[in-house]
Amino acid sequence: MKAIVITKYGSPDVLQLKEVEKPVPKDKEILIKIHATPVSFGDTLVRNLKAVSPKKFHMPFLFWLFAKLYFGFGKPKITRLGSEFAGEIEALGRDVKKFRKGDRVFGYRGQSMGAYAEYLCMPENGVLAPKPANMTFEQAAAVPYGAIMALNLLRKVDLRPGQRVLVNGASGGIGPFVVQLAKSHFGAKVTGVCSTPRLEYVKSLGAEKVIDYTQEDFTDGAETYDFIFDILGKSSFARVKRTLKPNGRCLLVSFKMKQLWQMLWTSLFSSKKVICALSGEKAEDLVFIKELIEVGKIKTVIDKCFPLAQAAEAHRYVEQGHKKGNVVITLEEH
Repeated sequence: MKAIVITKYGSPDVLQLKEVEKPVPKDKEILIKIHATPVSFGDTLVRNLKAVSPKKFHMPFLFWLFAKLYFGFGKPKITRLGSEFAGEIEALGRDVKKFRKGDRVFGYRGQSMGAYAEYLCMPENGVLAPKPANMTFEQAAAVPYGAIMALNLLRKVDLRPGQRVLVNGASGGIGPFVVQLAKSHFGAKVTGVCSTPRLEYVKSLGAEKVIDYTQEDFTDGAETYDFIFDILGKSSFARVKRTLKPNGRCLLVSFKMKQLWQMLWTSLFSSKKVICALSGEKAEDLVFIKELIEVGKIKTVIDKCFPLAQAAEAHRYVEQGHKKGNVVITLEEH
């Protein structure tokens, strides 16, 4: 089978199309024919991990160290990228009970990655669910990680209808799902923050207001919010707390030790809290996401698709900041 392989860290040029051995499912595994896999932030990060210093890494030093140990310091231990996918089950291990051959599925591989390939083996009890009937493979492939993270973030707070939410980083991998779930599932009033080229994209997701951070700092405005979700940890709490309502919460998906200390301090001494949010992934969450998609509460927007052989071009396009929505690698016509 064909797969994109990396044998060294670096620019998109390290992504090489190669012929590799097709996997065989173990007793409790499923063989999936991959139809689509998105280019995620995690993919671009791991591809060039050698260049990522502790300071540049978006989490505390220990997380950077664990990432380096897992993925490899000098050269990659994980040689195939791709943590999200959508495809069709081609074969089953003899003990598999939940799925059948021919089922269309979507899923999340986490740090195991491997979806930049024509075939992938997945544990039956992994983060896997039937593909939403009203989505294409490309649309479904771009859902799992961002939607599960957004759902778990929103479950960490008591978000009620009519409350005001600001999403700083509303056009990335997690932000679009926070915008949609906060509005359509929880009934909140949502403001998104993004750059100029992505204003219309974020509006199309249902944000009542969109702030262009290149023109305006949301912390300078008069508007106050019950919850601020800062996806990339770009804002300081010293500024953000001005725009939080009494008892407001600032949730950080990316954070350093400073923010962890702020979480501890605000938990003891402030009515306005910092929450450094970690989240796990469960198959039942993905099934719930599928149900929300099928009743029209979540959608994905595809900006551009690239064939597997053009994975390097897909990464280049993403890193140049052109994308307005999801960039997806497709593996065949379907």
